[in-house]
Amino acid sequence: MSGEGREGLRAWGASAARRISERLERGRRAAEHDIHQAEHRNDPPPVHPAPVLSDPHGGPAFPALATSPSEAVPWSLRVSAEIIWRLLIVGAGLYVLFQVVQTLRIVAFAFVAALLISALLQPTVSRLQRLGLPRALAAAVTFVGGLIGIGLVGWFVGWQVSTNLGEVTTKVQSGIAQIHDWLTHGPMHLTDTQINQFVKQLQNAVGSNSDQITSFGFSTVGIVIEIVTGVFLAAFCTFFLIYDGARIWGWLLKLFPPTARIAMAGAGPRAWSTLSAYVRGTVLVAFIDSVSIGIGIFLLGVPLALPVSVLIFLGAFVPLVGALVTGTIAVLIALVTKSVFTAAMVLVVLLAVQQIEGHLLQPLILGRAVRVHPIAVVLSVTVGSIIGGIGGAIVAVPLVAVTNTTVGYLKARQRAGEDVRVALLTAQAEARATAADTGEAPTPES
Repeated sequence: MSGEGREGLRAWGASAARRISERLERGRRAAEHDIHQAEHRNDPPPVHPAPVLSDPHGGPAFPALATSPSEAVPWSLRVSAEIIWRLLIVGAGLYVLFQVVQTLRIVAFAFVAALLISALLQPTVSRLQRLGLPRALAAAVTFVGGLIGIGLVGWFVGWQVSTNLGEVTTKVQSGIAQIHDWLTHGPMHLTDTQINQFVKQLQNAVGSNSDQITSFGFSTVGIVIEIVTGVFLAAFCTFFLIYDGARIWGWLLKLFPPTARIAMAGAGPRAWSTLSAYVRGTVLVAFIDSVSIGIGIFLLGVPLALPVSVLIFLGAFVPLVGALVTGTIAVLIALVTKSVFTAAMVLVVLLAVQQIEGHLLQPLILGRAVRVHPIAVVLSVTVGSIIGGIGGAIVAVPLVAVTNTTVGYLKARQRAGEDVRVALLTAQAEARATAADTGEAPTPES
């Protein structure tokens, strides 16, 4: 480069540096002037907005510095708080629902019992309809046949109890005499005076609590009235459920929002199928338990074997523990009427049948239809018994099973809908890309 070119380049650089320095000086003076004016007006210093940082994973954008107290709370804590207050609202709603059910327990338990009985009888109604009977006649025949069957079972139990009552009473008296001999000649060596004093104290306790016993008698009368009312109400609801269940379900669907009716229309039949499978499986398991235990105690010579078998059948509707609890009656009868060895053998029979039920019958018969883990069964039975007693223990497992089926269907339907939506969006995007490549206008469907 020549000397003139170098001199020109230096002159241009000096001129550019001079212009930049003059511009910086003017900016510095303007800033000092603004600060001076702000001090005289007592204005707060200017606040520049914090830069916004975007989440590379597609999450929400947050400022680098919090501009409000809520933004200073960690994201995980905010999400946890949102979940917790929603759970509290759901819990409050369930508490109110339980209070209503507790207040109207006769109506609630009667309707639930009608649902369970209807789930058991509905296949018979459908079978009679396929044979050519009208629906009303098929429902009436099934309902009357069920009432006759229940009446025959009740008559049979009463007949067996009245037939064997004298023998059992005699053996109970003999057992009391044996207990008296054991108390006087056994390890305790009690005298007749001490035993009589104990009996007298027991009589005095009964006499001092006569008011409570009388009130218990009145409450027992009230319980009997409630039971009779619940039985008639359950029978009434059962007939109309097996006769007009489809129309009742159609009316219930209208109570849901229009956007949820299609989903519930699909979930309802699946929930009913689960309930029907549970009831039929429970009846089969209860029948096997009662027959097995009844044969065992009959071979051991324990009286009232058939009535006790019927009680075990009814108790087996509480899964896993019902047959064992009602079977203790057979143990007590064997202890009073036979011997300690016979009572121990009856207990062995009960435990053996209970193990067979828990490890073989429940998984094979109810496992595929209900799909509820044994832990969930035990917990639901415990919670149901705490909330609603025996009725709650019976209702708990089918309620959990139906809820599990309904929620599983709705979740699968939501996933399927999401897959369809993604497939449609992908097809539209591919159609637009193809149209752009070929230069054609996209169709209205895309």
